Amino acid sequence: MKKEFKLDFRGREITIETGELAKQANGAVLVRYGDTVVLSCAVMSDNVSTADFFPLTVLYQEKLYSVGKIPGGFIKREGRPTDEATLNARLIDRPIRPMFADGFRNEVQVINTVLSVDPDNSPEMAAMLGASLALTISDIPFDGPIAGVRVGKIGKEYIINPTVLESEESELILTLAGTKTDVCMIEAGAKEVSEETMLKAIEFGQKAIKELCIFQEEIREAVGREKVTVDLVAIDPELTTIVKDYAREAMKDALLLKVEKDAKNEAVENVKVQTIGHFSEIYAENESLADILKDVRTLVDELEAELVRDMIVIEGIRPDGRALDEIRPLSAKIDLLPRTHGSALFTRGQTQALSTTTLGAIGEHQILDGLGIEDMKRFMLHYNFPNYSVGETGRYGAPGRREIGHGALGERALLQVMPDEQEFPYTIRVVSEILESNGSSSQASICAGCLSLMAAGVPIKAPVAGIAMGLITKDKKHAILTDIQGLEDHMGDMDFKVAGTKNGITALQMDIKIKGITKAILKEALTQAHKARLEILDLMTSIISEPRKELSPYAPKIACLDIKPEKIKDVIGRGGEMITKIILEASNTKTVNDKDSVKVDIDDDGHVVVYHTDKAIIDKTIEMIKNVVREVEIGKIYTGKVTKVEDFGCFVELWSGCEGMVHVSQLSTERVNKPKDIVKVGDEIIIKATGIDQRGRLNLSRKDALPKKEEKKSNEKIDE
Repeated sequence: MKKEFKLDFRGREITIETGELAKQANGAVLVRYGDTVVLSCAVMSDNVSTADFFPLTVLYQEKLYSVGKIPGGFIKREGRPTDEATLNARLIDRPIRPMFADGFRNEVQVINTVLSVDPDNSPEMAAMLGASLALTISDIPFDGPIAGVRVGKIGKEYIINPTVLESEESELILTLAGTKTDVCMIEAGAKEVSEETMLKAIEFGQKAIKELCIFQEEIREAVGREKVTVDLVAIDPELTTIVKDYAREAMKDALLLKVEKDAKNEAVENVKVQTIGHFSEIYAENESLADILKDVRTLVDELEAELVRDMIVIEGIRPDGRALDEIRPLSAKIDLLPRTHGSALFTRGQTQALSTTTLGAIGEHQILDGLGIEDMKRFMLHYNFPNYSVGETGRYGAPGRREIGHGALGERALLQVMPDEQEFPYTIRVVSEILESNGSSSQASICAGCLSLMAAGVPIKAPVAGIAMGLITKDKKHAILTDIQGLEDHMGDMDFKVAGTKNGITALQMDIKIKGITKAILKEALTQAHKARLEILDLMTSIISEPRKELSPYAPKIACLDIKPEKIKDVIGRGGEMITKIILEASNTKTVNDKDSVKVDIDDDGHVVVYHTDKAIIDKTIEMIKNVVREVEIGKIYTGKVTKVEDFGCFVELWSGCEGMVHVSQLSTERVNKPKDIVKVGDEIIIKATGIDQRGRLNLSRKDALPKKEEKKSNEKIDE
């Protein structure tokens, strides 16, 4: 039976419908937010998975019919998820995952299908609400609800879920998720805002999240199903005690070794192997030996995590011996690769990123075939994480969620300082290749990417650096860690990435494994991150203090001009004939797609940008375009070249693309019987522009342009 629930949420109505659609799912809701409509369905398997992790799948399915589009390409249906859909799925997954109990192993799928999109009412936030609500009213043992909002800031005013126009004006866009009391996920881009501003935005957003959580609880009271009891994966307490007691001292000694990552990993692994060997002898006659040894391995992993927590929180000792706020050794260099437009290497401890910057014509922008109002972007950051960066082998394929997510974070951090198209009319691509990884490779990508941009001569507003902060909790105590390494990330409770300039934050991302963190912890982490960011920026600016004034000799140079919009058709010509002619003649190439061909971008407003590595070719192209759009001034005298002679007169080219006719009666002040008696093809003559006829043709006169003495000579020639 269909039921409806309504909420006036900050001046906009949210309607929840349930009981009519997708009734075989464990939980399903239709969320209407303005004209945005999202169907969220949650399903749980009856069987416990044999995996040693919680098998949760969250999907965000974009349907192009939701914005009245037909998919591009030959196959007219949605294909693999866009990067934006992948990022939105991660956005929903991250706050939901910690809300399931430890040891829960039943497979859960949450599918969010976007059915209709109103750009001013975020489908991502509607999907996050729908996902939480579908789980909340279902019989799946989900310890929610959670909710999410976007926060903008215009002037001194904070705004919940800003519209498209408000987002363009806003100095920050903060995506926030949490429970009724705590924050559990943050994603933000900002125009160099202060830590204080960001904290106020988080606090403002948390209040709105509380309203949405209370709304969900009311719906649960009305239509929620009783939660089922499931078997949680648990290990025998007696085995837990004896295994941890046996391995404790050896594990602690291994963790305290002041050696590099590989050596420490080997020492820790030796303890695990020794422990498993010891208990394989004890339980050799047991029929369940394989299961017991699997539990022993799990217990030793747990012991490692417990000891790391105790060392950090209680003793203030990190596994590599650093102070809590200490950054690993830093180094950087630029210009490693001679033929790229810009390159840089950034190393922090055992994390190393090689970044390159490539400049291209505006026409080489990325085309977006998604649900947003934007259909292109001119700045991209791509992140690659090969298996060798962690000393492993494995499958190579298309970028996964992790690569897409890390690339998007780096792109958002650097986008805030990028020059606009008018100032720097290039498409810009940064690629980060992770060569080594031991934590925080996304932030190393931001640092290396920034250095490569400056080396390439991209006039960014200020250098940007990134740092990853961690959180370790133990009972009621906690420790904030600067520059977390892989072990601390894996075993910690928070991964909090902060990027920015000396003036403020440009990007923020927080994931946690616990159910929420307080404002006080957030403030402490931001303060500690600010100090670390300035330290990294000092190193970066010692390598290159500002963007280079000159581009690489291998980068395309540019020249710009503006033409009247009505002249665009003349430059392009029928079927592209004129622009093709210009490109081929100026470049001296056979095809417009030749790598040496000049590139020409023309905007609808008449702004023309010409690209090539050779300035002489650019200048020639500009001159040819100017000749096409140059307008004849009636009454002005020009020098032109005769291109054709007919019985009725001759044709004269004033400049390339501009031709007019001199009627036989206008060749001289005296009567002319045959135009060829006066002019021949190739002659340069002076003519006067006299007007445009009814068919749009230019009329010229030699007679009106001749000085008196020339008229006399001309008459004498005719008399002869």
